[in-house]
Amino acid sequence: RERRARFVGKNGACNVAHKNIREQGRFLQDVFTTLVDLKWPHTLLIFTMSFLCSWLLFGMVWWLIAFAHGDLDHSTRLQRDPGEAAAGVPDGFVPCVTSIHSFTSAFLFSIEVQVTIGFGGRMVTEECPAAILVLIVQNIVGLVINAIMLGCIFMKTSQAHRRAETLIFSKHAVIALREGKLCFMLRVGDLRKSMIISATIRMQVVKKTASLEGEVVPLNQIDIQMENPVGGNSIFLVSPLIIYHVIDKNSPLYDISPLNLHHHEDLEIIVILEGVVETTGITTQARTSYLADEILWGQRFVPIVAEEDGRYSVDYSKFGNTVKVPTPSCTARQLEEDKSIM
Repeated sequence: RERRARFVGKNGACNVAHKNIREQGRFLQDVFTTLVDLKWPHTLLIFTMSFLCSWLLFGMVWWLIAFAHGDLDHSTRLQRDPGEAAAGVPDGFVPCVTSIHSFTSAFLFSIEVQVTIGFGGRMVTEECPAAILVLIVQNIVGLVINAIMLGCIFMKTSQAHRRAETLIFSKHAVIALREGKLCFMLRVGDLRKSMIISATIRMQVVKKTASLEGEVVPLNQIDIQMENPVGGNSIFLVSPLIIYHVIDKNSPLYDISPLNLHHHEDLEIIVILEGVVETTGITTQARTSYLADEILWGQRFVPIVAEEDGRYSVDYSKFGNTVKVPTPSCTARQLEEDKSIM
């Protein structure tokens, strides 16, 4: 049988394609999240075009104001004596904006206003109240664009899944005996020294099921109970931990043996680690999954933590290494039945 597609990739990406969405307008109602979710080339294009379009729009407005007031008509201007200009004597004709002679100069003045450069060659006078109003409006619009676009860039660079890149899972999971019971085990670790606060971990089995009424559920998600060395779902991830699930009568793996394990093409076990990043306070989530052929029966992980020079050392080169151990080649159900008979 052909192996089915993963629901969650090894890198945590969900293998789901959304098609035939008729209510596309809902994405525009949440513009900020839509911008953050875009790819970097699209975000940078929108970032650039938002500023260029606003500069061009207000450049056109400044040109129209100058045109309507007659600032572009050089015949209406009185030539000033250089000495009078230096002394601050006003000209006989006062323009709305000084030194606007064409659309190019209006565009340059628009840039100066919005990014508050202020070279000093062009400025608004008291002659036109409309020019003062446009100056206020452009400053407000510029502040809004700066807030949205810079906030979007900041959120993209500090997204929680970036922190999840340093949260690693073992490539394979194993099934072996622990405390006399068959257990499904995996190893999780954090490569950074800054910790994940309030870290929790949970597992789900995703497989195709059918109800008694004949309803087929292609991706039925079943929670399974996790155990870890510190108890409960909360973990203290200061060093790599082996997280395990006891295969009991309530487990979806109760009737799986090494002989039929690789015949469960529909079996996929998803592992989700959540916590708060210590340095930023942002909640992050790391995910991975294990298919049937990525589960090793009768093996366990080798130790990678050792005490050296008064401190604990972690050897990540052995993070996913396993060794064979004696393990019954039967299901957890058969193992419990054999124990009850004995």
